[in-house]
This record gives sequence, structure tokens and C-alpha cells, in this order.
Amino acid sequence: MRTVLRVLAFVLLVAPAFAQGTPAASKSTFALWRSDELAKRNQALSTKIGPDHSARETLADYGDHRFRFIRRDADGFPEQHDQIVDVVYVQSGEGTLQLGGKVIGLKAGGGAGEFVGTSLEGGERHAIAAGDVLHIPAAIPHAFLVAKGKHITYVLLKFPAK
Repeated sequence: MRTVLRVLAFVLLVAPAFAQGTPAASKSTFALWRSDELAKRNQALSTKIGPDHSARETLADYGDHRFRFIRRDADGFPEQHDQIVDVVYVQSGEGTLQLGGKVIGLKAGGGAGEFVGTSLEGGERHAIAAGDVLHIPAAIPHAFLVAKGKHITYVLLKFPAK
């Protein structure tokens, strides 16, 4: 548990470095999401799972970077974002990260340079579980896969690739 808290603290301390010199940084405030709070949020999200097999909430949006909390109960749709880096801290559960390959059925997603698809062919698969930290570079297709009856929750830090 101490390792989990240290990793989360590291992510929270490093994030402001990405925002230095921007107007949003001057408006940023300290944020701390404790493991017991995330467990409560996980419980709440478990009752709000949508058609994409996930539920999510934004923990904080600092303009040029943001923190999201996501619960996934089944495989997610593959995605690719050309100018955004993802850092993922797995809070609970387990799954597989499919990384690389080719997105099938690629279409525009949530913003400029963001795409989603129907499936992901090829790439590498990496088992992931609570306490793991992942760095997903911009422009790399990826999908989170979750076995039937399992779940995964994670804190997602999104920031621009520069």
C-alpha cells in the first residue's frame, strides 16, 4: 500500500512540471486523492457503467493536463491520440493493455487528433494490475482489455506531447 501511495504522490508532484509557464498553471491548486477516496469513487462508478463498459469522472482539469478516474468492467474500444500522452496508475483490479498494432474502424473521437476504433489488430499485450504505472506515448494505438467477471480502475493523467 505504501508503494501505491508513493507512486500516486509522484504523479501528483510531477504533473505541475508539465504546466509551468502556462496560464492554467498559475490557477492550479494542490490536489490529493487518497486511496480510500478512490475506493469510494470506484464503488460509485461501479453503478454507472455505460455502453462502452466503463464509467469515468474528471478528478481535475488544469487546462493543459487533466486527471481522470476510470472504472472498466470489460474490454474498451481501442484509441489513439496523436498529440496526447497518457500516464496510467492502476488503482485496483487487473487487465491487459494492448499496445501498438492497427486500429480497425478508425474514426474521429473526442477532440482534434483523437481517434477510436472497433478493434485493434496486432501489437503487444501487457498484463497490468493494481500498483502498476504505465506511460503510453502519443500516436500509439492502445486498448484496455478486461476478462469477464473482472474489473480495473485507474487514474489517468493526460498531457500534451511536446
